[in-house]
Amino acid sequence: MRRLSLILSTLCVLALAACGGGGGGGGSADPGPPTAVSPVPAGVDLSAVERADPGSTLDADWVHGAFMQIFVRSYQDSDGDGIGDLKGLIGRLDYLQSLGVRGLWLLPVNRSQDRDHGYAVANYRDIETDYGSLADFDELLKQAHRRGIGVVVDYVINHSAAIHPLFVASRADTTNAWRNWYVWQAPAPTGWSIFGGNPWRFGGSGYYYAPFSETMPDWNLRESKVVDFHRNNLRFWLNRGVDGFRFDAVGMLFENGPAAWENQPQNLTLMDDVALEIGSYARRFMICEAPSASVVFADACGRAFAFGLQSTLIGAAKGDPVAVAALAAANADPGLSPFLSNHDGFAGARPFNQLNGDIGSLKVAAALNLLRSGTPFIYYGEEIGMAGDPANGGDPAIRNPMSWTADPATAGFTSGRPYRVLANNSTTYNVAAQDADPDSLLNHYRRLLALRNAQPALARGTLDGARADGATLSYWRREGSAAVWVVIHTGRSARSGFVVAGLPANVRMQRLFGPGGDATADAQGQLTLDLPAQSIHVFKAP
Repeated sequence: MRRLSLILSTLCVLALAACGGGGGGGGSADPGPPTAVSPVPAGVDLSAVERADPGSTLDADWVHGAFMQIFVRSYQDSDGDGIGDLKGLIGRLDYLQSLGVRGLWLLPVNRSQDRDHGYAVANYRDIETDYGSLADFDELLKQAHRRGIGVVVDYVINHSAAIHPLFVASRADTTNAWRNWYVWQAPAPTGWSIFGGNPWRFGGSGYYYAPFSETMPDWNLRESKVVDFHRNNLRFWLNRGVDGFRFDAVGMLFENGPAAWENQPQNLTLMDDVALEIGSYARRFMICEAPSASVVFADACGRAFAFGLQSTLIGAAKGDPVAVAALAAANADPGLSPFLSNHDGFAGARPFNQLNGDIGSLKVAAALNLLRSGTPFIYYGEEIGMAGDPANGGDPAIRNPMSWTADPATAGFTSGRPYRVLANNSTTYNVAAQDADPDSLLNHYRRLLALRNAQPALARGTLDGARADGATLSYWRREGSAAVWVVIHTGRSARSGFVVAGLPANVRMQRLFGPGGDATADAQGQLTLDLPAQSIHVFKAP
C-alpha cells in the first residue's frame, strides 16, 4: 500500500498540472528562475552535511518504552531567570529514569520567532538562547543515554518563521534565488479557507501561503533545494547523536488547490523518503503528527499519534460503557501511539481537568494508555495529576511550569519568578507530595512503567482478543510464546463474578499487577474474578 502511494505520488509530482499544480491552487510559481546568483543570507547555514552515524548506546527495546513529552521552557529552570532550560532538564533525568520512561520528546528547542511554543523556527541548527547552547544539548544527550533514555526532538518541516533569513530574502526580491523556497502567488488565489481563515498573506511583493499564521510561512517542498536543506538539517542533529524526530503537521506539506490542501499523496512520498534517511542511522525513532490521517501516516512514517483515541481513552476512564466498547474495537496497530493529552488544546484538556480530579479515574486512564499496543506518550505532569489553568488562555493553559514542590510561589520550578502562572493545583499535586506515598498517582505510574518494561509482551507485543463487557475491558498482549492478560474495570462500583472462558483447563495465571493473588481456571477453562471499583489486573499465562 505504501509503495503504491509512493509510485502514484511520484507520477503526480512529475505531472503537476494533472494534480492541480503547486501551492497556489493551479497557478504557476512566482517567479521563474533567478536572474542572478544571490548570496546566502546572514544567519543561515546551508552547508551540506554528510551522514556520519555515531551509533547508539541504547538497547534495541528503547523505542518500545513509554515516552515523556517535555516542554523545556516549562520543565525546570537552572539559572533563576524563570524559564526552563536544558541544564534544568539534565538535573531531572534521574527522576525520569526512576519513573521508567525510555524516551523523551522535546517540543522545539531551536531558535524561534516567538521564543515560546517554538514552532516558528528561525534557525534549524541552533538552540533557543533561553534554553542554553549546543554544548548543553550535547550534554543532555550524553546524560540521557547514560540512563538508557533516548532523546527525540520536534522537527518543523512544513514551515519556518517569518523572521527566518531565507524568508526575509524571499520576501525582499521577486527575482532572487530564495523566492522559490517559499510558496508565493500574485495575484492572491481565491476560494481558499483553512482553519476558518484565508491562508494567503500579503507580503508586499506578492502573497505567501501560511495557513497556520502569518508568522509561519510554508516552505515550497516542490523545490529540491528546500528538501535538501531539510535533509542536511536532519543529518546535523542525527550526527550529534539525536535519537530521532517527531515531525510536525505532516498532513500540510503540499497543496494542490483550495479543496486539496491536506493529506496529499506527495506528503506520503516525502515522509517515506525521510523515514528511509532516518532509518539509515542505528536505532533511531520517528513519529508523525497527522490528526486527520493517523493510520495512513503511521505507514509512511513508521509511527503516528493515534489522534481521536485520546478522547476514547478518557471516556473509558470515566467508566462509560460506550467508550469501553469503542476502545475494545479500536485499531490496535502498534504503529499508532496512544496518548491522553499533549501540548495542543485541540487534543483536549489535561486529564486531571477532564476527569474532574478523580484519582481512581486518573489511575485507570494511565493503565488504558500504558498497557495498550504502540509506543505510549505521557505529557509532562500527567503522572502527578497536574491541572491545566484556564486563566492562561488557549494552549498556554496546558503548558504551565512543572509542579515539583508545594512552594506556592515557584512549585520548585525556579529560584526566581516563573515566566508563566503555575498549575492551579500545584500546592497539593506535586512530585514531592507524591514521591513517598505508595498509593499516589506518581507511584502508580512507576509501577505500570516497571511492569511494561519488564514484560516484552506489554512492551512490543500484539493486542488481540479485546472484549468489552459493560464497564470492563479485557484483552491479550502477546509476543512470541509470551502472553499477558489485561483486565481493566473502569466502573466506580465493584463487580463480582466477571467470567472469562476459553482458557486451558485448570491453568494457573500469575498475577503481575493489581489487588489479589494468582487466579486459576476451572476444569472447563473458565476463570472468575471479583473486580474492585476502578481496578487494574494483569496476569501472565504459563
